Amino acid sequence: LVAAVQAAGLVETLSGPGPFTVLAPVNAAFDALPAGTVDTLLKPENKEMLSTILACHVIPAKALSTDIVGMVEADGGEHVVDTVGGCKLTLKAADGKVTVTDENGTTANVTIADVIQSNGVIHVIDAVLTPKSAM
Repeated sequence: LVAAVQAAGLVETLSGPGPFTVLAPVNAAFDALPAGTVDTLLKPENKEMLSTILACHVIPAKALSTDIVGMVEADGGEHVVDTVGGCKLTLKAADGKVTVTDENGTTANVTIADVIQSNGVIHVIDAVLTPKSAM
């Protein structure tokens, strides 16, 4: 993830004042993408696509897992959020676990919640989320 953020030029954005909620895929999530996908995305000519994909993992607000559970319950079982990358993600919560589904139907589980940062919070997820029809 760090290499991808650097290649996409998002370090400065994510170092900004925020607040942000970053849904950070584990390395295994990138490894699970079709063969060659990561290498292709890291090429300089694909910087814009990589940037969009990564920005779809950033919500322009600080949302702790308890906040997410509250929003989901208030909205009757799911809560849709807009990301910095223009994606819509559907958040759900059940039995204390939070899931995030992208517009393509990929669902990621939050495996580590509430990693507090100075400008927001990170939730570690087990899948890479993508913009509608990007991959």
